[in-house]
Amino acid sequence: MLPCPICSRPAAPRSKNTAAPFCSPRCKQVDLGEWLNESYRVPVTQDAEGLEEALAAADTEENA
Repeated sequence: MLPCPICSRPAAPRSKNTAAPFCSPRCKQVDLGEWLNESYRVPVTQDAEGLEEALAAADTEENA
């Protein structure tokens, strides 16, 4: 069994556990709450200046 991503307890496979990959419906709700509260973030690898340059270049290509 794999560990629950919230509490690290063993989580039964989906065939035996409707909350999989979580160990329980409670952990599933905790994870949903983290997403809704924007606690999880996708890391950004490009700095703001680089992003502005990329957007300006894309805009120039569209208008050409």
